[in-house]
Parts: sequence; C-alpha cells; structure tokens
Amino acid sequence: MGLLTVGTPLAWEDMLHHSRYIRKHGVLQFLHTLRRMQHLENDPFLYGDEVEYGLLKVDPIRKTVRLSLRGPEAMEALRRQEQEELQGCAWHEEYGSWMLEGTPRVPYGGYVMGLLGIEQNMRLRRGRILSVLNEDEMAPTLVAFPLLGVGFTGSSIGASPASDSALVPDSCINPHPRFATLTANIRKRRGSKVDIRVPLFKDSKTTEFETATEPMIHMDCMAFGMGCCCLQVTFQASDLDESRLLYDQLAVLAPIMLALTAATPIVKGRLAATDARWSLISQSVDDRTPAERGEAGIADARMAGAGIRKQSKSRYDSISCFIHPGSRAFNDLPCETDEDTFALLQQEGVDEALAQHVSHLFTRDPLAAFAGHVEEVDDFASTDHFESIQSTNWQTVRWKPPPATSACGTGAPHVGWRTEFRSMEVQLTDFENAAFTAFMVLVSRAILVFNLNLLVPLSKVDENMGRAHAADAVGTQNFWFRRQIWQEAEQGELCEMTMDEIMNGSKEFVGLVPLCYAYLKHIRCDNSSFKHLDQYLKLISGRASGELMTPAKWMRCFVRSHKEYKFDSVVSESIAFDMVKACNDIGLGKRPCPEILGEVEIEPITTGQYETPLFCDKLGPSERKGLLQKMLLRAPSALKSTLAERCGEPQSFCYARLAACT
Repeated sequence: MGLLTVGTPLAWEDMLHHSRYIRKHGVLQFLHTLRRMQHLENDPFLYGDEVEYGLLKVDPIRKTVRLSLRGPEAMEALRRQEQEELQGCAWHEEYGSWMLEGTPRVPYGGYVMGLLGIEQNMRLRRGRILSVLNEDEMAPTLVAFPLLGVGFTGSSIGASPASDSALVPDSCINPHPRFATLTANIRKRRGSKVDIRVPLFKDSKTTEFETATEPMIHMDCMAFGMGCCCLQVTFQASDLDESRLLYDQLAVLAPIMLALTAATPIVKGRLAATDARWSLISQSVDDRTPAERGEAGIADARMAGAGIRKQSKSRYDSISCFIHPGSRAFNDLPCETDEDTFALLQQEGVDEALAQHVSHLFTRDPLAAFAGHVEEVDDFASTDHFESIQSTNWQTVRWKPPPATSACGTGAPHVGWRTEFRSMEVQLTDFENAAFTAFMVLVSRAILVFNLNLLVPLSKVDENMGRAHAADAVGTQNFWFRRQIWQEAEQGELCEMTMDEIMNGSKEFVGLVPLCYAYLKHIRCDNSSFKHLDQYLKLISGRASGELMTPAKWMRCFVRSHKEYKFDSVVSESIAFDMVKACNDIGLGKRPCPEILGEVEIEPITTGQYETPLFCDKLGPSERKGLLQKMLLRAPSALKSTLAERCGEPQSFCYARLAACT
C-alpha cells in the first residue's frame, strides 16, 4: 500500500509545517526523474499482479468467524520461508492487521508462457499462506469481511486514538506507523471522522424502509474501506509515451472491469444495495475539508489550496484527466490543479496534458512524513516526497514513473514507465484472478497491436463508474462505450451497450473477447497454451453474458437462500460463518461452484508448495527397509498385479519376497 518509510511519524500539526516543502520538492523530484528517464525506449513488456488476502479465525462449534489480527506475524513467517525458494512470491504489508498482500517475486515476462504462469504463482501464494496459518484460521480471497464493525474481533473496542471509531479498534490497523498516521491525519485534515454511507438492500422485511426512504449502512473509519481486498495489475510499457497511452485507454475499462469482478454485496453485517467496493473506499479516505467539499470553511495557509480550494472528488476516486496529448479532447470533467505546480512544469518543458495530471495530484497534502526525513531527503537520489503524494492519490489507474533506484541509460538494468490498473475486485479462486489478470494483459496488447481507441468523454467514464456499483450491474446496467474503436475511424460514436455486447460483441461492435482471440491468432499462439487461455476467456465471456454469476451475485443468493435468513437484510453470524467457509472451500478447490466457474474444477490447493530438494543423504538398512515396505503397501493394486505378472509369481508371494529382500 504505497511508500512504507521506517521512522517516527510526525503529528498532524508538525506535518502541516512541512507540507509546502514536501509538495514543492515532490515536484522537483518528479522533474529530475523525467529528465533522467524520459528517453528510455524499447523496454521489454513486463507485468505483475497483486492479490490481497484476509486472515480469519473460525470456530466451527459455535459457528463464528472473526478477524485474525496476525497479518504482520504471518507476513514475517512467509518472508523467512521465501528466502531459499527458486519459485518465489513476495509478501507485503496491507492496511489491516488481518491482511496480507502477495505478488510474484519477479515480474512475468512478455511471452505466452508468462500468462500460463500467473495461476501457478497465485496457487503457490495460497498454498504458502496455508503453511503459516493456525489450525483455526483461514485466508480466503474475500473483498470485505462481512461482519466488520459488528462483533468481529476478539479484542475490545477500547480507545482508538488514530481512527476515533466507535466500531473498529485501532488494533485492527497494521502496526507499521504509516497506517495509523494516515488514519489519524485523514481525520484531522478533514476536521471530523469520515462519514461512510452505503445504500441498504431492500428485502421484504427490511424494517428500516418503514421509516426512511433511502436507509444507509453507516460506517465511521478508514478500516471499512482500506480493509477491502482487491486485484491489481501493473504493466511496464515500452516507453514514456506508451505508458501514458495505456493509462488513458485502460481508464475507460476501469468501471467495466469493476462491474465484471463485483464481489462486495455485504458490509457491516448487512446486505447492501450495491455490489462493489469502490465508493465505500472513496468515502473512507476522503480528507477534504468542509470548504473543499463545498460547505462553509476556514482557510489554513499551511494546507494545499489553503484548505478552501474546491475539490470535486475524494483522493480515492476515478481519474479526473487523461494524460496523453492525443486524449485531451475527452477531458470534460472539472480537474483542479495547483497553479504554481502547473506553471513550474510548463516552464520546465512538460507538455500540458502531463502537467495537468501532476499538478492535479499536487492539489493534495501529504498525509504522512517522518522525523529526519523531510529536508534531509536528497531530491536527486530519492523520490520519497513525490511518492508521498503519488501513493496517496488512489485512482482507478495509476501512472508510475521509474523509481529513483532505476539505473539511467537504455542499456542498463532498470524499472521503466508503468501503468497500474486498480479497479478490479479480488475473486474467490486463483483461476478467476488469473483469468482477469491474463485478460487485462491481452487487452493491453490488443490495444497496441490493433491500434485501438477506446476513449470516451471522462464524464461518461464517471457515469459508468456509478452504474458499475449497482446490484447485478452486469445484468441490469448499460455502459457508455465507443462503437468504432479503430483509430482510423472518422468518428467514435458513443452508445450504451450491455456488458455482453462490450465483451462478446454484436452486429455493430467486435467485442473485447473476440479481439483477444484475434490477438492470440495474430501471435500464432500454440495449441496447448491456447487451450489454457481459452478457459480464461470463456470465463470472461460467460460472466459478461450472464451465464456465470459474479461473486457478488452468488453471495447475495447464498445469503437469501440460507435457512436462517429472515429477509430483513441482516447477515447473521451463523450465515456469515457458512458463507465465508463456502468461499474459502471454493478457493481451495474443496467445493465446486458451477454458478461462478461453469465446468471448471479447481484442483485442490496443497499446503506449503515449497521447493523439495533432491537429497542424496544415505539411508541405513533399517530405514531403507521401513520406507520400502511403506511404499509397497501404498502401491496401487494394478501396479502390484503388473509386478507379480512380470515376476511370474502370485501377487501375494511376490510382495512377500520383495519385502523380505529389503
């Protein structure tokens, strides 16, 4: 979750004294990186995924499920175990002390074999997490723990100085000082606790609808949002220009993929009228002052924009501007910029589109800084001040310049210009997560190879974003999309399409899934690899057509068909237990789920999945005899019969003789 500096965090009042310095030098660090790395070209296509997990503690006797706040402990154990492994995973902190983030240790390469390795690496991660769990723990890939805020952890609420929450104790925040600091400073900058409201689902006996027209599920702290798990994919582009082009094109797909991966129908023990997490998280980190939100407020010269400049969106939201020069005609949304930053960038030769993007980021204040790490930072050797702003602008896509540690020069090893796709919800199985990762890779290649243009006005992207949250958005909503997506088309007529039309095509639109098949044909994908990728594309196609359910729809159906459900929109403890267990079993391959997966069967996950050395230590006679006798007992009956026939002896006599020989 962004920059994790070690040290003593500054209190908010001290932070404010350094805010202007951090913002100014963050821009200077960006300019230094741009000058140093803008001429990179022909970088190899690399990509990676991020999957987030939640550790849960279960009691099958009482039928209860709680958060297990052992995330940091489990992460350290996993990191220790990774040190000797060739096939590697990497483990990272996440906001919640019950959470973990897993990634491949090294990026996947730009070959078909890399696409086939995604699921394998995800299965490694899930298996390795199993090896550090206690007997009463599980780690499903659920977006949101369904009972967060309603009797969900063994620790008492007590004092919560960081969040000031009446619902979630600070013990649920990761102990790394950055996370509690972010929590406290968002609240202090805002001037109040965050105010999260998610529409409540109306069922036949939901009593709240008797007294309110639009009752809401109320939440009061960052954990409700940043405690959500997601699936993210980052692409390294060939060069600076390509990274900006991909940013714009993929931003259009962000709401489409949010709807297609929807997996958040339950929050705070209630069925919501929405299926997706994005708006919930957006509200959970909304640090805007009253004046920035359009209400009466008092200026504070220490803040960005004196704390009174109108801000149209939370700092966790959809993008506010396209960043490629060729996309500017589609920027039809308010996009606040810091005037001084914009002027400096233009003065230094940064084009208007990119200057607008960066100066928009810098309308925000930094939320965390550490003692001895402000004026002491070398702008030519570090991008920490830039990242303190960049990493706390959580948008649907993120444009990522090379890090300060990247070597300069096209021939030297380095990390290049990257684009991160951030809107997708984590899925129940590694098969699904791999399918959506591979799909985004194939779409990104198709955009470049076929010279596609997916751009629509940003106002339509935001409209799609709102529609993507609806319950069963895949089946009930239409989305604005471009009918003609070829760059050479004279006009890109906009129309409202179903998810089925966008993904599978129609008489007037080719469809993204057929374009992926066309790309595989273009690169002459071998038959074996094609069969594997075909399963992924069939999942995408089936979900878009409605043949297969989203996880959100499946969970909603699970709750509403549960024998203890009272049609009051309440997800009780026992219902939550059964649902979470079912989700975990589906992810581990212990329970089939044709409603989500169709005919695909998940091979059961085995615990550990670490490398097995081919030892050559000598065995003594007694050890050898015992081992061989065990193997003989375990041998399949067909093999025993074959061996007996080859020996020309009855099976029982043959095995008695073999055992005696050992």
